[in-house]
Amino acid sequence: MKTFVAKEHEVEKKWLVVDAKDKILGRLATQIAVRLRGKHKPIFTPHADTGDFVVVVNAEKIALTGRKWDQKIYYHHSRYPGGLKQISAKKLLEKKPEELVRLAVKRMLPKNSLGRRQLKKLKIYVGSEHPHEAQNPQIMEI
Repeated sequence: MKTFVAKEHEVEKKWLVVDAKDKILGRLATQIAVRLRGKHKPIFTPHADTGDFVVVVNAEKIALTGRKWDQKIYYHHSRYPGGLKQISAKKLLEKKPEELVRLAVKRMLPKNSLGRRQLKKLKIYVGSEHPHEAQNPQIMEI
């Protein structure tokens, strides 16, 4: 009996729309990461991109539990000496709400070229409008 290995060009990729309004960030991000990787499909292959496209709307209405709005800190470095920058989740939501969702999902994907390709299939928008109506996206309930 031979093992089935999915090929990327043979996999049918769907478009899904997720409404992030009043959803908890981490729980939403795990479901999105599973869909982007394709782990929900029986033909999942770890080294191939078998996942779907995911469109997230209402990114500015995401929720965090507890006191994470003030206590959760996102760090990045400018690559200069003393260049460690930090921003709280509340300020990041005010500045770039789509980046809050993108970072949560990005950190759940593989840290290699496959993960970077899968992250490009994630489209995040502030507000309830998105330009992907031509792809006939299905609504994904979480």
